[in-house]
Amino acid sequence: MIKSTLNVTLVRRSIIVLAHLVLWSLAFGGALLLRFDGDPAGIHQPFRSNWPYALGTLLVCRAITFYAFGLFHGLWRYTGLPDLWKLLRTTALGTAALVVVAEFVLRRAQLPRSVYVGELLLSVVLAGGLRSAIRGVRELKRARRSTNATQVLIVGAGDAGESLLRSLQRMPDRKWNVCGFVDDDPMKWQARIRDVRVLGPADEATLRKAAADHDVKLIVLALPSAPGSRIKEIVNICRQLNVQTKTIPSVAEHIQEGGFSQIREVAIEDLLRRDPVTLDVKQVQQLIEGRTILVTGAAGSIGSELVRQAMRFRPRKILLLDHNENGLFYLERELRQAFPSASLVPLVCDITDRDRIGSIFRRHRPMVVLHAAAHKHVHMMELNSAAALKNNVFGTRTVADAAHEFGTDTFVLISTDKAVNPTSVMGCSKRVAEMVIQTRGATSRTRYVAVRFGNVLGSNGSVVPLFREQIRNGGPVTVTHPEVQRYFMTIPEATQLVLQAGALGSRSEIFVLDMGKPVKIIDLAKLMIELSCPNPDDIKIEFTGLRQGEKLAEELLLDSEAYGSTPHPKVLVGRIQPVPKERLDRALEHLASAARAGNDAELRRLLEDLVPEAHLSHPEERPSAVPSLAQPASALA
Repeated sequence: MIKSTLNVTLVRRSIIVLAHLVLWSLAFGGALLLRFDGDPAGIHQPFRSNWPYALGTLLVCRAITFYAFGLFHGLWRYTGLPDLWKLLRTTALGTAALVVVAEFVLRRAQLPRSVYVGELLLSVVLAGGLRSAIRGVRELKRARRSTNATQVLIVGAGDAGESLLRSLQRMPDRKWNVCGFVDDDPMKWQARIRDVRVLGPADEATLRKAAADHDVKLIVLALPSAPGSRIKEIVNICRQLNVQTKTIPSVAEHIQEGGFSQIREVAIEDLLRRDPVTLDVKQVQQLIEGRTILVTGAAGSIGSELVRQAMRFRPRKILLLDHNENGLFYLERELRQAFPSASLVPLVCDITDRDRIGSIFRRHRPMVVLHAAAHKHVHMMELNSAAALKNNVFGTRTVADAAHEFGTDTFVLISTDKAVNPTSVMGCSKRVAEMVIQTRGATSRTRYVAVRFGNVLGSNGSVVPLFREQIRNGGPVTVTHPEVQRYFMTIPEATQLVLQAGALGSRSEIFVLDMGKPVKIIDLAKLMIELSCPNPDDIKIEFTGLRQGEKLAEELLLDSEAYGSTPHPKVLVGRIQPVPKERLDRALEHLASAARAGNDAELRRLLEDLVPEAHLSHPEERPSAVPSLAQPASALA
């Protein structure tokens, strides 16, 4: 089998070389005849004697350059502008080699200089024309439209739309036929892209007319950088037209890898999409490139994305630390496939294990620590307050102390908006963790910074996956309260800004990410139902009441806390005063005793003493509930 394949390849390569030799010979002969007015008899000496030597030299030089630059190896059916540009350069190089040999080495190969120029131009035309003709024939064959092809309209006549059209036109079975584009740029209206017309703006009138005239069955949004409000507007129009709508990935999802295989359903992330994050690449690169990076909680949603983002900046080594052995296994497998040459060290470890943490720091000496390990579920931590303190406070202190002891350069704590005016043990524990690193940073050469942000869309256990599961099961979709609202950010956006904050930070700073405007959870639920169901009224929304520790709205700073700007527009720095070290140390000692004793009431009292703005519920208290209510989504508009 292998021998047969090699024989076929050898025969094909030989035919390609022979075809080029013929084309170059024709170009040489044509240039020579043009120089002497098309009369072979007019070729006088010494050129009559020289031309066979010149032709032989040309063929040898050209064959060597074409082989060296791989022009005998291409598949001509895929010829494009880069291939033709490479053809021109390589042909010119072969001609230059002929000139050097003829003028300075083999004088018997000399010809009039105009022959060299004419031969070069004719060779490019013939060789390039043959390649383009083969591709053209193939494109014509594929242009035969299937009578059963689905009519597709593309919204967005930019690079992403053209790339999508090209992918669809190259499909062998032509199941999809693009009947037109719509685009908001008036300069593109009535223009043609690969023989497909831009019909007009992406408004309701144009979309309605296009859908009716062309029997459109699928509308694809090729708007990778459009804001979520514009995506939502177009999706609503398509719903009114009863036409299926899909989208291509956003810039953050690597649209450069595009193709029809990446088209997917419109997701809630598209409708809430914000402007893409622009990183100061040089600054983040200085933080990460060539250094050992430790990511705690690496198998979690935030931790794993921090690892993926950090890999872009070529760290020397990445330490993947998590107590979730199964999650760590899958993360390492994914990363080794995506980054085969990367140095990855998976570490199964509990961050409260001081000896194990010390051993890891002693052996690997990480220069940057991205501390994402935490217990984060508010309701679960209300029922397990001692575990929240042990992991979020004392685990953070253990890792922070090791960073100080072993000379880490930068320590970044992932914090939360729930640390502001906390009403839950989880929020309180994250505020105390901020205090821990602020106090540690005051006496250390290590830069300690914290980064506060709100909810991230699609993270493990968050509201979006929960709603998806409830909708898939036919409902009801459960919302705690009609007025509850949260800040939202996508996982890639949040992690990129965490890296930016880590690069910006000086000692003991708490950064706050620009989360935009808060989103009502009821509106989020209705959007997801509308996206997922042909008949949204089939899915009911049920209010269950706020659970212990939950708030109607989150904040990013206290009213008394000021903030300043940074060089990055989406990263703010909070002016938050640290707690005196003696007071914090005493409080942590008492908290540790209460946690060991499992004394939940005492633990909550101590937290409120240390965090005066906290308002925790106590065992005898219960939050006010909203009566359970189930209604169709449309009735709650």
